[in-house]
Amino acid sequence: MLETSARLLRLLSLLQTRKDWSGAELADKLAITPRTVRRDVDRLRELGYPVDATVGVGGGYRLGAGAEMPPLQLDDEEVLAVALSLQSGATGSVVGIGDASLRALSKLRQIMPSRLRHRLESLQIDVVQRAPADSAVDAGVLSAIASVCHRHERLRFDYSTHDGTASRREVEPYRLVRSGVRWYLVAWDLSREDWRSFRVDRLEPKIPTGPRFLPRDLPPGGAAEFVSRGVTRLRTSTQATILLHAPIEQIAPMMSERWGTIESAGDDRCVIVLSGTTLRSIAQWIRVFDVDFTVVDPPELRDECRSLGSEYSVTVRRYLGA
Repeated sequence: MLETSARLLRLLSLLQTRKDWSGAELADKLAITPRTVRRDVDRLRELGYPVDATVGVGGGYRLGAGAEMPPLQLDDEEVLAVALSLQSGATGSVVGIGDASLRALSKLRQIMPSRLRHRLESLQIDVVQRAPADSAVDAGVLSAIASVCHRHERLRFDYSTHDGTASRREVEPYRLVRSGVRWYLVAWDLSREDWRSFRVDRLEPKIPTGPRFLPRDLPPGGAAEFVSRGVTRLRTSTQATILLHAPIEQIAPMMSERWGTIESAGDDRCVIVLSGTTLRSIAQWIRVFDVDFTVVDPPELRDECRSLGSEYSVTVRRYLGA
C-alpha cells in the first residue's frame, strides 16, 4: 500500500510538470506497465484529481482543470529544493520578496515530515546581507510584465538607455529572461519593426496596457539565446591589439577565451586581441599581465593607458604620503 501511494504521488508530480504525457512515457518514467498507469490514473480520479485522457495517435493524459483542485503535492526532493531556495534568500536581482520568502519557509517547515526537516536543518545556510544589485527590479514590476506577456497585450513604457537617453516605447512583449543579476524583456518593438531586448530595471511600465496582439515566432534560438547574443555583442563591442613583451607560454595560462585571442610573435613576445565594452576596460585588463607592452591598435588605447597610469601614480603617492 505504501509503495502504491508513493507511486501515485510520483505520477501526480509528473502530470503537474508537463501539459501532456503518453501512457508509454509515464510507464517508462515510473517503471511500470501501461495497464498499471491506467489503474493509477483511475485512483487519482477517485481522489478528486481531474485527469483527462485521449485515445488514438497523439493520445495520452493531462491534468485537467477543475472547479476546485486538491492541494499541490510535492515529493521529498521537490520539498527540499523549494525549502533550500527560500532559505538561501534572493540573489539580489529582485526586491520586495524577502519577507514573503521567510513566511513561506516557516509554513513549509511546519508541514514537513521529520525526516525532511532533519535533512534541511543539516544544510543550514548563512546568507551575507548585502544591498540589492544596481540592476535589481521590484517583484511587482516583474509580475506585471509577465502578465502582459501571458495575455499577449501591448506594453507602453518609458525607457532609459545606458547613456541616459530617455524614450517612450510601445512593444509586443513576449518573454522575461534573466542573465546573471539582470532581467531583460524580449519584445517586438513596434516603431522599429524589429526584435529588441530591454533591461527591466531601466523601464517604467505605463497603465493601462494596450490591445491584444497575435503572437509572432520568437527569434532563432528563442528568447534566452537572443538576450545572450545581445549581451555578448555589448561585451565585445570594442577590440584592441596589444604586443606583450613576454613569451606566449607565460601569458597563455592567464588568458580567458572570453577576453580574446593570443598568438606567438617570436622572440619571447606574443600578440593578444582583447575585447571589452570600452577602451578603458581593456586598459585595465592589460595591467593584469604585469609585463611591458606596446599598443598596436587602436591608438586611442595609448591615451587610456597613460590616464590609468597617472591615476595609479597619484593613488600610490597619496598612500605613501609623498
